[in-house]
Amino acid sequence: MSLFASPAGRNFLGNSATWYKQTIVAFLILNPILYFYVSPYVAGWALVLEFIFTLAMALKCYPLQPGGLLAIEAVAIGMTSPAKVMHEIEGGLEVILLLVFMVAGIYFMKSLLLFGFTKILVNVRNKVVLSLLFSALAAVLSAFLDALTVTAVIISISVGFYSIYHKVASGKSFEHDHDHMTDEELNKQDEDDLEGFREFLRSLMMHAAVGTALGGVMTLVGEPQNIIIGTVAGWDFGEFFLRMAPVTIPVFFTGLLTCLALELTGTFGYGSKIPPRVLKILKEFDEHETGRRTSRDNAALVAQALVGVWLVIGLLMGAADVGLIGLSVIVLITAFNGITEEHQIGHAFEEALPFTSLLVVFFAIVGVISDQGLFRPVIQFVLSLEGNSQITAFYVANGVLSAISDNVFVATVYIGEVADALANGTIDRATFDLMAVAINTGTNIPSVATPNGQAAFLFLLTSALAPLIRLSYMRMVIMALPYTITMSIVGYIAVATLLEPLTQKLYDANLITHHVSGEKNNDKASGH
Repeated sequence: MSLFASPAGRNFLGNSATWYKQTIVAFLILNPILYFYVSPYVAGWALVLEFIFTLAMALKCYPLQPGGLLAIEAVAIGMTSPAKVMHEIEGGLEVILLLVFMVAGIYFMKSLLLFGFTKILVNVRNKVVLSLLFSALAAVLSAFLDALTVTAVIISISVGFYSIYHKVASGKSFEHDHDHMTDEELNKQDEDDLEGFREFLRSLMMHAAVGTALGGVMTLVGEPQNIIIGTVAGWDFGEFFLRMAPVTIPVFFTGLLTCLALELTGTFGYGSKIPPRVLKILKEFDEHETGRRTSRDNAALVAQALVGVWLVIGLLMGAADVGLIGLSVIVLITAFNGITEEHQIGHAFEEALPFTSLLVVFFAIVGVISDQGLFRPVIQFVLSLEGNSQITAFYVANGVLSAISDNVFVATVYIGEVADALANGTIDRATFDLMAVAINTGTNIPSVATPNGQAAFLFLLTSALAPLIRLSYMRMVIMALPYTITMSIVGYIAVATLLEPLTQKLYDANLITHHVSGEKNNDKASGH
């Protein structure tokens, strides 16, 4: 009997394919051999490539389990140490708190966000305007909240509307129970409308997903790696935004123009409009829900809106660490929305904790990279370049790797190496600041190329919505392609031509600070 056909073998990594299980076991056998009998450096690189493999194969198995097994083995055989992993976790504590508390806090604002997006979807008739609104709103929300959470809200809206139409098209009323996963009760006309609705939702979801990337790159809280980079650099919310602006603002408008062009030309799977019968049903449902909304429901929406105002003001003013602001959002909304039972609060943490656990595994792999000096040759090559070539090289290197693996992982590694170069006196603080911008924009912008690169994209692909609207891996890659090309090119041009002179203008206007090497924030974050 095959090893993986036994009860223990079937339990190992659950329903993952047998070839995937065999591959992970082969990795676990290979690593000690390479480490003890070939070279720790070679073994370290093998581990990094294996970990990237688990990220790329996230649809086969969530990376926490296979990646965690690789990380545990790396610590066990001495590729890194528990103390080093703990040191990396301490350096990334702010991003851990962001994921735990901010994502949970936004969970309690979902009804307000659902209310807003619902009104937009049923009242804006022009598909081009609607697409631009979804992309722009997703960008703004992601800049202040969290791209993963914003994507989750938009998915909830889409699943809700899909199920509503599917229920009515199956001959049932809004109050009836219904399984929207099967089309058996639909007639031919409804099937045609449903296919048109799927095309409409696919295009809208991709515009919104790209929008989360456009906004997520701009601010300290938009993406998990942003807060890691901002912590290492010692930048607060406002300074982070201003330093990124020479690159992120041109890319933002490029993304919106790309959205406009795709809708007008109807290429790459875009341009589909909502079928009239579907729109009629959705409007009737919105009116039905509005009529049922009580004064208590309205009071809850007002409370969420007021807490949302505090969230924006607190982030802009740097009133507290981001995670603590997220915790305050949880306390305020639950207190004023009547949520007082432990199990009600517990659901809010379900979305963030798996990814938070995976992030801690990232830090173990980063410990291996640091202890084995894996990226030192790449860093030394980039640092050997002259002038602005250093900065653009970081943008390209981070962009390519982020497009095929995971941008949090890539950013964490590169910002750590650059911080080491600063602490060692290899680069000055001004160069470090420019490199940090290149790393952040490089990991955020080209990573829209594949679902592997952005957590929000992977979340969309693995959600309950994807099979309903027929959104596969390759269809997602194709629909993201025009965005990837236009945004990546404009980002590169901005890094090469605008970043340094505009940063100098910000210095001259006293809008950002001339940091010096050896500052407390940088020393603490980089571990020196």
